[in-house]
Amino acid sequence: MRKSLAVISLGILFFSCAPQKVSTTPQPKPTMAKTPTPKPAAAPNKSKIQHERNAEFFRDNIADASKNDNTASYGSIVSARPQGFNVVKTFFPAVAQNFRQKYIILHYTALDEEKSVRVLTQQSVSAHYLVNDSDDKEIYQLVDENKRAYHAGISGWRSDKMLNDTSIGIEIVNTGYVTDAAGSKIFPEFPENQVRKVAALVKDLSERYMIPPTNILGHSDVAPTRKQDPGPMFPWKMLYEEYGIGMWYDEDAKQAFYDVAILEDYALQMTVPSFIFKVQSALRDFGYDINPSGEYDNATAKTVEAFQYHFRPQEYSGKLDAETWAILQALNQKYPRK
Repeated sequence: MRKSLAVISLGILFFSCAPQKVSTTPQPKPTMAKTPTPKPAAAPNKSKIQHERNAEFFRDNIADASKNDNTASYGSIVSARPQGFNVVKTFFPAVAQNFRQKYIILHYTALDEEKSVRVLTQQSVSAHYLVNDSDDKEIYQLVDENKRAYHAGISGWRSDKMLNDTSIGIEIVNTGYVTDAAGSKIFPEFPENQVRKVAALVKDLSERYMIPPTNILGHSDVAPTRKQDPGPMFPWKMLYEEYGIGMWYDEDAKQAFYDVAILEDYALQMTVPSFIFKVQSALRDFGYDINPSGEYDNATAKTVEAFQYHFRPQEYSGKLDAETWAILQALNQKYPRK
């Protein structure tokens, strides 16, 4: 019995002193339940995205009309498609955004319809829309509203420059001016049916993008030293009175400024550099891209001519007479620069 116990004890001692073989099989680690990170709740009163086939649309506008800089995108939504991931619209749209479209700029083509289409679709100039002069219901779209069209070129209005970036361009089929024997510019009229098309188009654009009246302009307004379109025959006053489009002065205010100008011997003041500087400053304050100098130079004359195309079409000589000066002051009073 004692011998058996001794043998067993020696066996145990031998086994405990022998080198142990370590297993190379990885052992599973103990797992703990992972608490999912809660997602933030979607903001209340978010409008739903509309789905049409493979496209998404958001058609509401939450803009502040007084600022034109706190808007929700209107129209189709362009989104990234990162491989292996989903872009979701759970929190769409953020309120801190704005439209690219701040201006509407009107032009005439100085060409007939056929040539206008060819030039605006096949050359390095374009517009978002082309309004033909046919008695039909068609308006041609040439460029997506969300894209830049090449229509304004070197341009400026108030604090903005290079307005292709921030505008919608509308070209109107019209042959443009000719020069008579005396060197005066003679402009053709716009057919009534064509004017109605322009009015409906501008009304739609200005309402959707909440474009203020001060930003509905002619090419000559934003590039006065080099452009004349849409010219003095374009019916700005009629668009204002009948469609509520664009700017126009109040007759009573204009008359009050005119009476003061006559009493102060306006014609004599126009020879004084300090008064010319005042006139140039008023043009700049209204929106024209002009540098006041106190000299009635060529740039000033062309800017006055552009102003007259828009607001005093009966007289577009480029000479700032008392009535033109009164109209300018009345407009600055009605549409102060913010």
